[in-house]
Amino acid sequence: MPRRTFYRPSAPILVIIIGTVFLVLATYGWWWLRSYLVLDGSQIEPGKLVIVNQLVPTSTPSASPNSRRRQPSPSPLDMSTDFRLEVVAENLEVPWRVVFTSPTRMLVTERAGRVRVVENGQLKPDPVATFQVSNNSEEGLMGLVLDPAYANNQLLYVCYAYEVGKELRDRVVRLQDKGDRLEVIGTILDDIPAAKYHAGCDLSFGPDGKLYISTGDATRKDQAQEKASLGGKILRVNSNGTVPTDNPVAGSPIYSLGHRNPQGLSWHPITKQLWSTEHGPSGNDGPGGGDEVNAIVAGGNYGWPLVSHQRSQPGLISPLLVFTPAVAPASAHFYSGQVFPAWKNNLFFGALRGEGLFRVVVSESQPATVLSFEKLPNIDVGRVRAVTEGPDGVLYFTTSNRDGRGKVKDGDDKIYRLVRK
Repeated sequence: MPRRTFYRPSAPILVIIIGTVFLVLATYGWWWLRSYLVLDGSQIEPGKLVIVNQLVPTSTPSASPNSRRRQPSPSPLDMSTDFRLEVVAENLEVPWRVVFTSPTRMLVTERAGRVRVVENGQLKPDPVATFQVSNNSEEGLMGLVLDPAYANNQLLYVCYAYEVGKELRDRVVRLQDKGDRLEVIGTILDDIPAAKYHAGCDLSFGPDGKLYISTGDATRKDQAQEKASLGGKILRVNSNGTVPTDNPVAGSPIYSLGHRNPQGLSWHPITKQLWSTEHGPSGNDGPGGGDEVNAIVAGGNYGWPLVSHQRSQPGLISPLLVFTPAVAPASAHFYSGQVFPAWKNNLFFGALRGEGLFRVVVSESQPATVLSFEKLPNIDVGRVRAVTEGPDGVLYFTTSNRDGRGKVKDGDDKIYRLVRK
């Protein structure tokens, strides 16, 4: 039987083949890596209104109330919203949330575990409460909200991460404001999955008087779809921690699922629907970017980790806005328009990676439709986290430059407010 012979390329040909393969892998591999991590992509220009949808008037032939068209040209900044920044307080350490207990007194959570007081424009040196928290990276003392009946009962709630052996958990506790101190009077919800990343932990009371709690997937993304897990959810409980009888699933605090790391909760002033802002993938768990603004419905599934970015599938609810590259939305607040009427019912959120304050314009006739958004101009303060409205009708926000990822400026971290020029 004749002996088989195989073709063996000469050394020069082999070098050419290997070089060609390497060149192709290097070229397309780098292209894929840039696309996956979103290392390129245009940045949002401050003060430039980005049109998302423009509703076609119903009087236009062939138009329907729900029809839309794109208008790429930006609109000029409304001069009635011309503002300047004022520093309210400084030398804070990663302030996470701010609430007003009176027109002259605010409470601030610092991620390291302290609740601080700013009264009559002065930051008091001693905290009114200190918690033993896990504060290794993104987690720590986070959410803070006043009870709807705070004026009568002086109750408030905080959410923080703590260690259980080698694991982390989130805990929501109720406190009573004694003026010079906050006294813990009970645990509302405990054993919520947490991690040094994706710890959720925002708190908000809805118009229904129920307490809503955001939870992250705690870097275990599959549990966002697990109905037996509290991770990757928005939860709804009574103010004493019991489960409302009208929750989507009887006996469960889960209000919505499929979330990666929602960190902003706010209620639309007209529809009374909950909206949330959410951090998208970071590259290690999906293509970078994909930050979301969502309108939350009871029992809704928002897709993570089954889908993200612009992808969707039947049975899942798509976001109203997606930001790629990431801006890292860290809060949410619908503004009343008391001082800046042109901003009435607009949604604001602080952006960490986006380093600024964002404004989202929502349609008045179709409140589930986002018309446009912008990054406010002339706010060069670094990473922005919390945003809220004061009793004086202006917006207050905090920086987060001491969180290990920002460039620390003199006096950081600070609380600012926007006032008319």
